[in-house]
Amino acid sequence: MALFLREEEVKQIITMQMTVDAVEDVMKEYAIGQAFNIPRERTRIQKGALHILQGAVESHGVFGYKAYTSTKEGNRFLVYLYNCVRGNLEAIVEADYMGMLRTGATNGVAANWMSRKNAQVVGMFGAGRQADGQLEALCCVRKIKKAKIIDLKIDRLKEFCKKNEEKLGIEVIPCLEPEAVVRGSDIITTITTSSKPLFSHEWVEGGIHINAAGSNALIRTELEEKTIRNADIVAVDAKDVAVKECGDLLPLLEKGRIHWNQIKELGEIIVGKTLGRENDRQVTLFESHGMGIQDLIIAARVVAAAKEKGLGTEIAIGI
Repeated sequence: MALFLREEEVKQIITMQMTVDAVEDVMKEYAIGQAFNIPRERTRIQKGALHILQGAVESHGVFGYKAYTSTKEGNRFLVYLYNCVRGNLEAIVEADYMGMLRTGATNGVAANWMSRKNAQVVGMFGAGRQADGQLEALCCVRKIKKAKIIDLKIDRLKEFCKKNEEKLGIEVIPCLEPEAVVRGSDIITTITTSSKPLFSHEWVEGGIHINAAGSNALIRTELEEKTIRNADIVAVDAKDVAVKECGDLLPLLEKGRIHWNQIKELGEIIVGKTLGRENDRQVTLFESHGMGIQDLIIAARVVAAAKEKGLGTEIAIGI
C-alpha cells in the first residue's frame, strides 16, 4: 500500500526549519557520494511542459522523482517515493507548497554557509509566491531585522510586505528603486522571471551575499556579467544541473570569461571539501536551480511524520 498525502495534510506537518535541515543534510550526502541526483528533464509541447527531477537518498532508503506540469491552467506537482530495497511505491505526495519551501530552504542553506554571520538586512527582487519561502528561510538561518522588497506589481508588493512583517516579526519595506534594495543590504535575493539584469554591479558592496534563484533558462537573466565576475566565490547546487539551466552563468562560460573550475558546489562547501567565505569583505554568489534529491528527502521526512500522525490515505498501487 502506498500513502497518498494531499497539500493540506503536508501543510499540517512541514515547517521551514524542517525543510532547511533536510536540504542541508542531503547536500552533505550528495557531496560525499551518498545521494544521487539526475538533472531535470523537460518535455515541451505547444500547450505545456512536463518536468521531471529524479534521484536517490540512501540514508532514507528511497529513490524516486518529482514530476510537475506547467500549462495555461497553472502548475501541478507530485513527488513519487519508492523503497530502494523492495522497489515498491511507498508514497505519492502533492508537492506545490513543499516545493515552495524547498526552493527557499536551499537558498537559506546557501546563506547559512556563504553570507556573513552578522547579516541582518535582506534586499529582495520579486514578491511572488516563491518569495515567501525565500524570506522565511533567511530568517531561519540569520537574525534578520529588515527586508527591502521590490516588485513590478505594486499591489502584490504591498500585500507581501504586510503579510511577512506580521508573520516574521521583522521590518519589511516596499521599495520602488532597485538601488535602494541593494545598497545597505547584507543578503540580496533574486526570485523573478526577468530576461535582463535587475541591478547594477556598481551597487554591490563588499561583504554582500547574493542568492540568485530565477535564472533557470537561457532566456532568463537576473545578474549583470560584472556582478558575477566580481564575486569572490560563485557556487551552485550542482554543476551538472547548472550546465543545463543557468541563464546567468552559461553565457560567461561560453565566452570563457569564467570557467567551471572557478565554480564551487554548495555541498562541498558544507563538508569542507572546498573553501567558502573566508572574510567579511568577500562578495559571494549562489545560483540556485533545485535538485530532485532535495524534494525526495523532504518528502521522505514528511511521509514518516504523516504516518506517526495517522495522516494520508492508503491506496493499493505499486505494491
